[in-house]
Amino acid sequence: VQLQASGGGLVLAGGSLRLSCAASGGTFSNYAMGWLRQAPGKEREFVAVIGGRGVTTSYADSVKGRFTISRDNAKNTVYLEMYSLKPEDTAVYYCAGDLGYNRIIRGTALNWGQGTQVTVSS
Repeated sequence: VQLQASGGGLVLAGGSLRLSCAASGGTFSNYAMGWLRQAPGKEREFVAVIGGRGVTTSYADSVKGRFTISRDNAKNTVYLEMYSLKPEDTAVYYCAGDLGYNRIIRGTALNWGQGTQVTVSS
């Protein structure tokens, strides 16, 4: 499956953004979808994952209560709504897709989007 992420940008601390990731080339509902991020000088880290039917979700502790992952299987798109953004949320955000839910969490998903930059200014 091919993934195309969008929606990043520059926002003030406390603000919000919504990222989108459009998928093509596969049966979207078979795939767990997620978001990971990589800040400058740091390793890529897990942010959120959602199961194929959109029922099961998991979040990193650092974003729990502030970020919401969702998906629209009719539109082959997964979203990440980010609220109460902090400067430490600044990173390149990558969407990922895999048949295995836990592979998203471990960062070993087979399918990756190109990344979208999120910058949170204080």
